[in-house]
Amino acid sequence: MSERFANLTKTPQMPAARMLADANARLGTKLDAPASAPLDVVLAELEEKGAPIDMLRLLGVALPPRERVWWSCLAARDYIGAAPDHNTPSLAASEAWVFRPTQENREKAEHTIDLAEPDDETINCAMGVLYADGTLGTGELASMPAPHGAAEALAFAMNVTAMGYHEGDFDAYVQLLIDRGLDIARGGNGNLEAKE
Repeated sequence: MSERFANLTKTPQMPAARMLADANARLGTKLDAPASAPLDVVLAELEEKGAPIDMLRLLGVALPPRERVWWSCLAARDYIGAAPDHNTPSLAASEAWVFRPTQENREKAEHTIDLAEPDDETINCAMGVLYADGTLGTGELASMPAPHGAAEALAFAMNVTAMGYHEGDFDAYVQLLIDRGLDIARGGNGNLEAKE
């Protein structure tokens, strides 16, 4: 098996099928691996079958909440540009929460959602922060469960959104998104450069 998928220590030690079921997510690719197959085996099969979108979907459910939000922030940065010159309130608040996942920073991310411009896709990052603990938000909303699999779907959506800004280097960019997710799953920061 490829070393590309080894040592994903930040991900749960459970079958990939279970991770998908827990997040109410499905892959579009029919797998040959058994339902008990671990994450690395399923990722390797998806790579072999040429299914990078399913690889992104699976990484979105495998990464822990904080790492998942960071992964989506990196994708947003790819088309927004570097901070502080290029910022949206949602992206800035989401990054702040990743570095300091306090209740105060979560509330700040929550406030940016209502104030965001209609075309601001970076609210996916802030909503990922909002749902990170499995609830609908702060205050009274903290006692209500978030939609099943919503946080995972938002991280996937942010990566797919970023892909739309890379039509000229689409294949290389998709591989960069996957490699970032894998690096984060190993405990890295995901700050990788695209391979030629």
